[in-house]
Amino acid sequence: MTRFHTTAIYTMLAILALLFARPVLAEEPVLAAGDIIQIVLPGEPDFDQPYQLDSRGMVTLPEVGALPLAGIDTDTARRRVNLALSSAYRDLSQLKVLIKERRLMVSVMGFVKTPKDVDLPANGNVQMAISAAGGLRQGAQMNLFQLRRNGSTSTFDYKRYLDTGDASAIPVLQSGDTLFVPSSPLIGNVEVEFDARTLTAAGDAGEETGAVKVFGEVQNPGTFSFKSNQTVVDVIMRAGGLTRYAGVEKIRVINDGSPIVFDLKKYFDTGDASLLPTLTEAATIYVPINVDEVKAGVRTVYVMGEVAKPGSYEMTEGANFFDVLANSGGPNRYAETRQLRVIRASGEVIAFDLASYTEGRPGITVPSIGPGDAIFVPEKTDQLEKSWLKIGNDRAIRIIGQVNKPGRYEWSDEMSLLDLVAHAGGPTQYGDATQIRILQKNGDQAQATVFDLQGFINNGGSLSDLPRLRAGDTVTLPELPRDPSDNRSQWTRLDSERAIYVMGSVGAPGRYAFNPNLHFLDIISAANGPTPTADIRNIRISHRNREGSEVSKVDLALYFETGDPSLLPQVVPGDVIYVPNRDRDYTETDPGRMVRVLGSVRTPGRYTFNDSMTILDLLAEAGGPSADAWQEKIVVVQVVDGEPRATAFDLVKFARGGDFSNLPVVRAGDTVYVPSVSQSDWQIFMNGVRDVFQVVSIFAILGAI
Repeated sequence: MTRFHTTAIYTMLAILALLFARPVLAEEPVLAAGDIIQIVLPGEPDFDQPYQLDSRGMVTLPEVGALPLAGIDTDTARRRVNLALSSAYRDLSQLKVLIKERRLMVSVMGFVKTPKDVDLPANGNVQMAISAAGGLRQGAQMNLFQLRRNGSTSTFDYKRYLDTGDASAIPVLQSGDTLFVPSSPLIGNVEVEFDARTLTAAGDAGEETGAVKVFGEVQNPGTFSFKSNQTVVDVIMRAGGLTRYAGVEKIRVINDGSPIVFDLKKYFDTGDASLLPTLTEAATIYVPINVDEVKAGVRTVYVMGEVAKPGSYEMTEGANFFDVLANSGGPNRYAETRQLRVIRASGEVIAFDLASYTEGRPGITVPSIGPGDAIFVPEKTDQLEKSWLKIGNDRAIRIIGQVNKPGRYEWSDEMSLLDLVAHAGGPTQYGDATQIRILQKNGDQAQATVFDLQGFINNGGSLSDLPRLRAGDTVTLPELPRDPSDNRSQWTRLDSERAIYVMGSVGAPGRYAFNPNLHFLDIISAANGPTPTADIRNIRISHRNREGSEVSKVDLALYFETGDPSLLPQVVPGDVIYVPNRDRDYTETDPGRMVRVLGSVRTPGRYTFNDSMTILDLLAEAGGPSADAWQEKIVVVQVVDGEPRATAFDLVKFARGGDFSNLPVVRAGDTVYVPSVSQSDWQIFMNGVRDVFQVVSIFAILGAI
């Protein structure tokens, strides 16, 4: 062999070795609708953003327009893009086409809220596609979804996937697929708004030929899909159960044209599963309405008349008269319980007084009852007006006067006065609940007591405080006086022990009703209050109901100034309140209305004082301060609880711009002293607080003189 041939053989072997040693290149990925690609072309900003293939597999590029790229790999797509861009761009040597993200482009049509093309991630499924289309509409047929791909159509049960979560129950989606959701035949051929709950209550079988039909006295008649091993009870429960009018003893079941009568009551009574008929496809179940039948038998008794549930009843062994009467609900409100009748099967009639028997009266025997007997409860003869003869005096109590329903009522010892007043409708608007009178029989005498029910209600207390009532008592609720100030004739109807008198300078003097819950201000207010000329500092009260005759004085103005409730007196019925007029000379008759003005004033002396005056008015009455008055050290001396108290007043400072609210308060009986700046007067005082206390001591003595 020549050197040439040897060299050629080695060369061929080397080429073959290189071929076999070259790794197998992976297949280029194929583009599909929805994929997002990145076209790399350095120096061209138009290609910086990615491009997505639409549902047709097209991508729109600048300068060249739409270009189909679906179904080819990235290398072929690069060449196709290169060819398309070569007419507009020169340098395409560095052009690349890369897949940035794999996406699914699926069309969702049919009975969804928003039919459209949806963009899903590469791992998207049917549920994600339906959710992207807005979800299913009410009435979608979930067991017959359709998937259309490349001209072929397949169906799958989406409901099974929702029930089990089995992903194999739904197909894997690909780009370009069409998902179609059909509508249920239950919604009809006309588009209307409907309630899905009401629609499904009529059954879930739609147009299935093997569906079970249920109608009659069930809650939701309709057609229901057939399921193996289901019983009549299962189907009735799917139909919402029975109505209250269902005849459960005669349910009809038709299997393959053969009717069967099913007794549901017997099945529940025995629990025998052999009583349940076997259901087949296209079976029909009818629940009839319950029809009242005349019941008669060897153990039947009858209850008629004014009872809650008259009718015939099956009597068990050992049942007695009260068992039968109670089973019928007992006598109603119209029953005459004193005139019951028991009618024997033989025709004998026995009277029975049920009311007297329940009261424990001796000599009353309960009649026996047997099969075939009847109990008759008659109606009361008088329904318009209550007869007094039906309630004896030993069981009745009377309430009269100002109540809404006065009358004679049946009484029991466990009741109280509150029960009686409430049963009578309560007091009227003119009823005086503070003066309830109770008349009780004590042998041949009648004893009367008075009780303040209004006070008990307002303040509470022990229930033992309520008066003990008995049958035969009479309770009277008196009438309130109706404004005696306007109608003088009403005064004679108002007892003096319940009245109080208001006289003098008030708006409406007169005689007014009074109870312990009222006080002094209530009475003054009822009389329209004091007049403008009334002297409210010298109100007099004559207490006539106390031992002897006692008169007290009330300073109502001082109460308004201090708010001290201890200044107001305690008044009781029979007292007389007199409010004088202040148009009087108090100089001699009432020294307590005077104020002393002393010291360096032009006219020192005692001056009449009223509540409208201030210290400035008093100084003016005294002619004003003299020339040597020490106006910065004016002192007001008051005696409080027997102790002197002084208040300093700087008239000069006030004149420069003072506030009237800062003026010292001056009352009747006070002393105003204006010192002098002379040396002799100065010696009376000392420095600081000591001066004031000396003045207080001096004028405390003056006030006692």
